[in-house]
Amino acid sequence: MKVIVIGCGRLGSALAEALSRRGVEVAVVDRDEAAFERLSPSFNGIRVAGMGFDHEVLLHAGIEGADAVAALTASDEVNAVSARAARLVFKVPRVVARLYEPGKAEAYRRLGIPTISHVTWGVGRIVELLCYSPVEQVQSLGGGEVELVRVDLPPLLAGRSVQELTLIGEIQVVAVARQGRTLIPTPGTLFQQGDQVYLALLTSSAERLKHLLGLP
Repeated sequence: MKVIVIGCGRLGSALAEALSRRGVEVAVVDRDEAAFERLSPSFNGIRVAGMGFDHEVLLHAGIEGADAVAALTASDEVNAVSARAARLVFKVPRVVARLYEPGKAEAYRRLGIPTISHVTWGVGRIVELLCYSPVEQVQSLGGGEVELVRVDLPPLLAGRSVQELTLIGEIQVVAVARQGRTLIPTPGTLFQQGDQVYLALLTSSAERLKHLLGLP
């Protein structure tokens, strides 16, 4: 697998190092050559100085054979142009972009480019830490329309079937963690006391899920 990381700041350099340790072929692009000093001496990827949206720079980084691109500079505009070039010009199958302004996420979503927003993630995580909720968000998908959540099964649902906790097109049980193992359930799978249940749901259906769980 080959990945191009655009932006060698704290996030980009850490990602490049982590991927390299996993045996991934990594190319790091940054307009400031001094930024490459963040990479450890053991980093065995390549370093390319230049703008992450420059055609020749991307070719030098090997984008024509890349499996994925991560645009992680400090500029939303640079990340947007770099991600667009990777997705639309070079047809890279996996592209992700860092986003400082969450309000711009819709524009990326229309291009099919997942985004990472420190603001959105940070606010969500702080809310989780400050406000206990029996329904814990694990991941927000797409533009936030769908969530993956984890629930400690309420005792009253033990012995009930997965189908009873399903609303077609709104709420779907995707996995059940039980006694140290995780299984993919069928509609007829029966819940057991102590289960942790993972569900995919429309964000707009959160209250309906709480109703099904018997939560206030």
